[in-house]
This record gives sequence, structure tokens and C-alpha cells, in this order.
Amino acid sequence: MTLWTPYIFKHSGLQMPNRIALAPMTNTQSHDDGSLGDDEYKWLIRRAKGGFGMIITCAAHVSADGQGWPGELGIYHDKHLDGLRQLSEGIHAHHSLAVVQIFHGGARSPESIIGCQPWSASAHEMSVGKNNIQVRAATAEDIVRVMDDFVNAAIRARDAGFDGVELHGAHGYLLHQFISTATNVRQDVWGGSFENRIRLIRTILQKIREKLPDGFIVGVRISPEDKFTFRGIDFDESLELARLLATDGADYIHISPWEALKRPDKYTDIDKLLITYFREKIPSEIALMVAGQIWSADDAHAVLSAGADIVALGRAAIGMPDWPQLARSPAFKPVIPPYTTDHLKNASLGDSFIQYMKKWKGFVVEDD
Repeated sequence: MTLWTPYIFKHSGLQMPNRIALAPMTNTQSHDDGSLGDDEYKWLIRRAKGGFGMIITCAAHVSADGQGWPGELGIYHDKHLDGLRQLSEGIHAHHSLAVVQIFHGGARSPESIIGCQPWSASAHEMSVGKNNIQVRAATAEDIVRVMDDFVNAAIRARDAGFDGVELHGAHGYLLHQFISTATNVRQDVWGGSFENRIRLIRTILQKIREKLPDGFIVGVRISPEDKFTFRGIDFDESLELARLLATDGADYIHISPWEALKRPDKYTDIDKLLITYFREKIPSEIALMVAGQIWSADDAHAVLSAGADIVALGRAAIGMPDWPQLARSPAFKPVIPPYTTDHLKNASLGDSFIQYMKKWKGFVVEDD
């Protein structure tokens, strides 16, 4: 098996032409109402043209009160369908699979954007810059509503011609907030025990599976362990969650450890990569997708050798939209950041995305 071996998803029968996916990335290139922006379209289509076998969009909010940042793609209303349909058709024109990542920001949905107090699994105070944000606890009505919103978003994605959706259960957003012991101290069926903390993400997956046929891909992205300020995730619980999501009907599990070829922090004394733990836990017919510091073809093949079925490229895909084509050459050497603004413009990033990337230390330099 190589990067260019096609992958067939067992439930749907859909085929990726290779093992290389575009990782979902915030890019701030759509409109204030969530409708597709021209720059977002160009950014994604450029990667499909460059040979990525699956294009996963940025996180698209399933509820108006779930938006996480300006310029975010929306999927909470039928007004978004025309843009989403244009996007799926553009991706398919280059023979890539098209997947929408769907999410709710929860506590990370700023009041200045959503126009109301953000909510999460439990009430807590969150520091954002110099400000302390008061987050309210979800009501039973909030939880029922957001489950319906996720299901309706998946139906919209299908109606717009997408091949699937990816539930965003990672990186400190709402589904992650329910899984985490740091942000979920509820005493009802949605919190407390591990079984209760994972109930929301599992129920959403199950409900989507009830509504949509096997021919529609449903993946789930999870954080396998604590990272940055995203706390309260136990590695062994993540392994069990991945196994349960597979039994619930997930077509693939997408793990985001920020560094693909690492050992889990919990077991650094054991000579086994984090990827391998997950591969041993989930059934072989369920795809394992992995992202994190994959730059060269050798990196990507090492990830496959450790047990992954698909590699997801993020930062490498920003600077190298033709990475899948370039990596076929034995002489390929990845272009590592920092990138100039001209380089990024030539890679089909719009001005707002370039400005956003300037927040990443050492990623962008001004042109000479």
C-alpha cells in the first residue's frame, strides 16, 4: 500500500483516488451570513485540482449560535445550499471526494458574533485575551436543538451533493467540551461518567446514521489527548470512544494529535506510536485518518506504516496545493514555512486567510 493506492469506504462503497485528504482548516474566507465566499471556493478547489483525494471543508457551524469566527462557512440554513452545491460540484469536477466538517463552537462562539451568551456542557469562566467570558450551562432544550441542528446540517450536505460530513469532536469546541472532564461537570445523563460525557457525540452520530443511507460517509474527528488549553481528555477514554463510534456507524475516525508520529503522552515509556494504539482499537474496515506535522512523502508513508489508512495534510497543504502530485517524484522536497505573502497568494489563499495565517508564529513573512 502506498499513498496513491485508492481507498474504498466499506459502508458507502465510495472510493478515494488516493490516501491523501485536505485537513479541515479555519480560513475566514466566507461571508458574514455563512454563505460561501469566492476565496473559500478558490482555496478548496485549488487543492482538489492539486490531487487531494478528499477535500474536507473548514468547520461549518450547524447553528446560528455556534459560529466560532468571522468569515466562517455556515450550514445551519437552506440559504447556504446554493454555495454548498457550487462547492461540491467544483470539488467533484476534479475527482475528489467532498466532505463538510460540521461543528458548534459552544463556549468558543463569541457573543460579539452570535449576539447572545455562549453556552457549553457546564457553566464556567473562560479567559480570552484580557477578557473573562461567562459561559452558561446547556439546558435540556439546547441539547435537543443542537442534536437536531447537526442532523439537519448533515441532510443539507447530502442535498448539496457532498459525499459526507465529519463531526468535529476535537480542539475544544462543543462536542469536545461535552467529552472533557474539564468543561463537563453535569450531574445528568449528559455528564459525569465517561458514558454520559460521550453521549452527545454518539447520539448525534446515531441520529445521522438513522436519517442518511450507507452511501453517505460520516467521519468523526477527535482529540486523542490534552493539548494547549484543551484539557480533560484521557487517552484511554479516547481509544474507547473511537471504538464505540465505529460501532455507531462511523466510516472513519480522524485523530488530531498535532504531531502524527508521536507516542501518547500517557505512555511515553512504551515504544508504540499513538497511531498504532488507535489502529489496534478500531475494526480494520473502519478508516483511520491522522493529521499532524506531515510534510514529506516519507512522513506520510511512515504514518500509513504505523496503522493509518489516510493522511490529512493541513499546513503542508497551505503552502503546497499540488502536494499529492509533487510527492510522486522521488526528488520531492517540501517547501517549509515561512512562506511569503506572494507565495500564499499564488497558492490561492485570499487576503483574509493570509492575515489569519500571520497569527501563526513563523508561518508568514513579508515579501522583500
